[in-house]
Amino acid sequence: MLPDDVCELVEEGLGEVIQTTDSLGGGCIAHATRLGTDAGTYFLKWSREEAARTFTAEAAGLRALREAGSAIRIPEPLIVVDGGDGKAGILLLEWIERSVTSKRFWEAFGHDLADLHRHSAERYGFHRSNYIGRLPQENEWEANWPEFFWTRRIEPQVRRAKQTGIWQNAWEAPLKRIGDQLDAYLPMHPEASVVHGDLWAGNFIPASDGHAALIDPATYFGHRETDLAMTRLFGGFPMDFYAAYQEAWPLEDEWEVRFEIYNLYHLINHLNHFGAGYASSIQRVLKRF
Repeated sequence: MLPDDVCELVEEGLGEVIQTTDSLGGGCIAHATRLGTDAGTYFLKWSREEAARTFTAEAAGLRALREAGSAIRIPEPLIVVDGGDGKAGILLLEWIERSVTSKRFWEAFGHDLADLHRHSAERYGFHRSNYIGRLPQENEWEANWPEFFWTRRIEPQVRRAKQTGIWQNAWEAPLKRIGDQLDAYLPMHPEASVVHGDLWAGNFIPASDGHAALIDPATYFGHRETDLAMTRLFGGFPMDFYAAYQEAWPLEDEWEVRFEIYNLYHLINHLNHFGAGYASSIQRVLKRF
């Protein structure tokens, strides 16, 4: 059962009566619930903790992805109420029915993601800062990509790791070498594509229309390869996905090197979220450079 104040927020916003509530697994920082109402089915996130403060940013990211006009399904945010400090916050989305994956699904996903990435801006960043997991993600606009990636992605995560004492002094020199040579590794002005920002296997749904649906974004405008790099961090997607993406919009040479650098951001973020279990992976990337 949902708490009374959460039900009131939903019913006041929808003008519909909640009939069924089914708790869903997989919610890492907020409660996730399937709602049945007298007019349809919806997906609800709710929380009274700090997670509730992420809902407005998540809704903004979903809206930006929807503006891309891709065949990828992006759930529409219907109600957003910030909370925290004991006050309930909610994010109500349209319900997307799951299907199964197949070779055809993965091919469509690759093509559709390339199409989504063609929606672009003139600079790198987003109109507001948001969150990567439960941690803040800075999105102030920058005119060149290496500057944005280093100052808005790597440096804030490293600062946080140092503040909590989990950063290792031995990492300082190799990280500095990467930073000093970043312009040689990353393109200065790639297309500023709209990206999901946290694209791993837990953040997409195979929808019933045969296309992928994206959820839980950390959206901004950046180099499209950051999304593809993230898909490979925890095992990767099937090769049909990557072949279809390459067919639709081929990657530039040496993308494997850039993927390593882009995923360093996510590895340090996971270090900050989950602890020293990610230290060896960070060490491996730093050692390579």
